[in-house]
Amino acid sequence: QVQLVESGGGLVQAGGSLRLSCAASGRTISSSAMGWFRQAPGKEREFVADISWTGSRTRYADSVKGRFTISRDNAKNTMLLQVNSLKPEDTAAYYCAATRRAYYPPSPSVSGYEYWGQGTQVTVSS
Repeated sequence: QVQLVESGGGLVQAGGSLRLSCAASGRTISSSAMGWFRQAPGKEREFVADISWTGSRTRYADSVKGRFTISRDNAKNTMLLQVNSLKPEDTAAYYCAATRRAYYPPSPSVSGYEYWGQGTQVTVSS
């Protein structure tokens, strides 16, 4: 089993930045692809970004390309999401996820991941 805990969310003005962190414990995540998703009130959980187990490959949703950067540190069992140039439409609960499957990329959907954190709230004011 893998336990994931997100942190780093908060309230920020439009144009601001945050650094979201996901700490993993339990089974090592070093051989797992990982991803970030977000869910706004009344909307489905949507894909934001993912990263291969080595960190050499990444993928982003079109809505965040050029503004968000995903990275990981397997030695520390952590994954990061640097979010810049935030917009009010980025307001959502942000979730980190991991898959036990060995291939990359996983499906950019909820079904592509088996392990989920509890989420961290990002609120962007206009």
